[in-house]
Amino acid sequence: MVHTTLPNSSLLDKLRDRASTFDEMMALLKHYRVLPQLLREILVEDAIATIELSSEETLQACQQFYQQQQLQSEADVQAWLTQQGLTRAQLEPIITHNLRLERYKQAVWGNKLEHYFLERKGKLDRVIYSLIRVTDIGTAQELYFRIQEGEEPFDKLAREYSQGVEAETGGLLGPVELGVPHPSISKLLLTSKPGQLLPPTRLAEWFIILRLEKFLPAQLDEAMQQRLLNELFEAWVKAEVNQAAV
Repeated sequence: MVHTTLPNSSLLDKLRDRASTFDEMMALLKHYRVLPQLLREILVEDAIATIELSSEETLQACQQFYQQQQLQSEADVQAWLTQQGLTRAQLEPIITHNLRLERYKQAVWGNKLEHYFLERKGKLDRVIYSLIRVTDIGTAQELYFRIQEGEEPFDKLAREYSQGVEAETGGLLGPVELGVPHPSISKLLLTSKPGQLLPPTRLAEWFIILRLEKFLPAQLDEAMQQRLLNELFEAWVKAEVNQAAV
């Protein structure tokens, strides 16, 4: 039988042994690849420290948290705090963290969303399109003329001849944002009209036949606003963390 014994020193003691100075601590954090996450947490906490909520907003956030954690009494709350190693004073900032963060995003980048949306719109617009790709130009030209003349439908020929995963869907792809396909494909689709069959085009080792089925312009609705806010926030965090970690 193998007997195990507890270490004589705590984990904090081990940490002190390995890193007794700031430089040693930084080296340790980098070694275990946790420095970026720590810097991120510090950056965000400092950023939202000045965001204040009303007493009603705080109360509502606390009540929602208690429901999610199934904490039905003060005793339940105290037991949860003990289990998590937290004090009551530490609980409210944790509960209101996400709400204060969203307020911060809106305060800093909310007035930039429309401009940023217009910059990004070319890649946010969505398309539904049909694609056939083959490696032989002769086959591509034959298929193009058969579709153009109405001899056989696009989907039938795509299932039979296309050499990519689109063959399984009869060549139909999407809806997908224009930033997702190969840039050459996106450029062709962007200048096409729905239903327009494009002649064979060389793309790397392929010859492709495209047809735009439907164009779905991006809208700056609530979901899009949240997405763009998150993008701007994450770009800021990344830049700040990278600069601090150098």
